[in-house]
Amino acid sequence: MRKIISFGFLFILILILSCNDNSQSVQLSPENEIVQPNNIFALKLFREVNRQEGNKNIVLSPLSVSFALGMTVNGAAGATRDSILRTLELNGFSLNQINESYQKLMNYILQADSKVQFELANSIWYHIKFPFKQSFLDLCKLYYNSLVSGLDFEDPKAPDIINDWVNKSTKGKIKEIIKEISGSMVMYLINAIYFKGSWIYMFDSSKTKKDIFYLLDGTTKMCDMMNQKVFVPFYPSQKFQVVDLPYGNKNFSMTIFLPADIDDFINELTDQNYRNWLTEFREDSVGIIMPKFKVEYDITLDTALQNLGMSLAFDCLFADFSPMSYIEGLYIGKVKHKTYLSVDEQGTEASAATAVEIDWDSIGPEQKIIKLNRPFVFVIRERKTGEIIFIGKIVEPEM
Repeated sequence: MRKIISFGFLFILILILSCNDNSQSVQLSPENEIVQPNNIFALKLFREVNRQEGNKNIVLSPLSVSFALGMTVNGAAGATRDSILRTLELNGFSLNQINESYQKLMNYILQADSKVQFELANSIWYHIKFPFKQSFLDLCKLYYNSLVSGLDFEDPKAPDIINDWVNKSTKGKIKEIIKEISGSMVMYLINAIYFKGSWIYMFDSSKTKKDIFYLLDGTTKMCDMMNQKVFVPFYPSQKFQVVDLPYGNKNFSMTIFLPADIDDFINELTDQNYRNWLTEFREDSVGIIMPKFKVEYDITLDTALQNLGMSLAFDCLFADFSPMSYIEGLYIGKVKHKTYLSVDEQGTEASAATAVEIDWDSIGPEQKIIKLNRPFVFVIRERKTGEIIFIGKIVEPEM
């Protein structure tokens, strides 16, 4: 439903912008430098996913995707790193600036509003049998407060351990981000977000009534419609109406756009237009009628991110993740994204999880291959002394 698409996404977007009042964004220092690039990325990612998904509900947490890829870019080099930074709108920033800005942004948002529950957690899970560089892991610990844990990915219990962390970090709203671990998988970089905010102006549940909701195909369905009259930031234009509903101490809000044509509106939803529209808010007495709704959303962002310029990072032959490991052949296999959003009379509860999967192509661009398909000799030795324990040759393997 197109209206619900806007509700869900723009709530998550406001978490990034963190509005203090009807038109002003929070004044930060180094972290403020990264907010606008994050928002530009958020909007273009939303436009791209909307183009792919068609007439479906969509709920994204671009902030979650940004944090997961922010950790990942520390393990990339050369053209691979540049492609990720361009996609994130962070070209021109040094890695040190990016890491410090994400760290300060995270610390700020976590304590932005004492009346809103906001939690953000990062983790890295790596195959304990694969040699990753400690310097990369230490960077993610330092700047992203990441839990870093080595697991035996061949252990059938490994997915459960990772999913349990995601489940706890999202308060049980996202129970699973990984179904199974393939033989080529060597690392997961995961971000999890949880939000729970109560409306400053709660809806009276006794006034919630069944009413018609118009679907895109021209049909209708009945749903629970909440309604109230309240003095809030509002902006009516010829193409859409927009209202801003605050949570807690007003440091978070849900900005709701109701356009005449939702596809046209999303195509025009650029960062510049978005910021201009926010400056048009004026406090007014507004009657609000909106549906209660709950959305659970699941998407693999590979195609969207590649279309936005990150193809090189997904290329098993040419991706360069040398800051992660001395072993060649690492690349991004998938970027999985899950969200949960519930809106009712009391407020909003939402969770998101993003998992960047790092795969290893054991036959990389310069990988040496030895294929024992003819007679060979072997030695079994004690390495410290050099003592030969066994020696032999195989001319006809038998079992």
